[in-house]
Amino acid sequence: MAWTVTYDLEEFRAAAGGFLRAHPARNTTLLTVVSSLTVAGSGRYGAEPPVYGWWTGEEKDPVAGPVGGAFLRTPPYPPLLSALSGEAARALARTLARDGELKVTGVNAGRGTAEAFATAWEGLTGAVSTVEQTHRLYRLDALTPPDPAPPGRPRTATAADRDLLITWYEGFARETDALRDDVAAQVDDKLGHDGITVWELDGRPVACAGISRTIAGMARVSLVYTPPELRGRGYAGAATAAVSGAARAAGVREVLLFTDLDNPTSNALYQRLGYRPVEDHLLLSFLAAGRAVPEQGHPS
Repeated sequence: MAWTVTYDLEEFRAAAGGFLRAHPARNTTLLTVVSSLTVAGSGRYGAEPPVYGWWTGEEKDPVAGPVGGAFLRTPPYPPLLSALSGEAARALARTLARDGELKVTGVNAGRGTAEAFATAWEGLTGAVSTVEQTHRLYRLDALTPPDPAPPGRPRTATAADRDLLITWYEGFARETDALRDDVAAQVDDKLGHDGITVWELDGRPVACAGISRTIAGMARVSLVYTPPELRGRGYAGAATAAVSGAARAAGVREVLLFTDLDNPTSNALYQRLGYRPVEDHLLLSFLAAGRAVPEQGHPS
């Protein structure tokens, strides 16, 4: 039973791709990050090369095959882990602790895996973990669009919307302390696969909602934004319902999204639209040498 670690994306995809695709909802962020790296190259999230790994040796999953876990790290973001057994989480902590070059200052994973890894990391390094963010993964059940809907209509964003969307994404980044990578690159990536829906009123965009590429029948809604002066009018909910409904109509089986549990407004909104909780994820930072180095999760 061991972890294999590589800097080769294609090697990782060949070894762990079946495992990730066997459980697309559980592995949604890993799948979308791998997809972005495949399209945009290894520098998509930062100058340092990404590192990848997979766990083998425990009981073989009849669907996923011999791989029983996976992780990736794209600096400056912390390691992103699939669901892991306690043994695999402890072994990964030992593996990463031995490689001082990886500079692990946090972890991003489902609650149980994050806590198991953090306990092992603390024992190995003397660090203390702190919770930076708690996210909840939701899956769309029966879509319930807003009724009554706000005035306006949805449309797919185009290159003509690029400058406005960059401004909005910059606002999203300031408010959420997310999107630490190039905002323009994030916009361009989503425009490249028609991945942004805007809600338009009298020819003027008033809100937007993004969605990832479809992978293994799964797509994830993200980057839902309304400018502050236009909030409270239902535009974000309408945009989210529109992009969710379009995904379902296109045959996407698993339509997902994450929320910050510290934001009760968005959690309530998505549940009204028909999203149901799946599991909670923790973004942890490790306190070492007298200071914490906060990390943020991957942009969606």
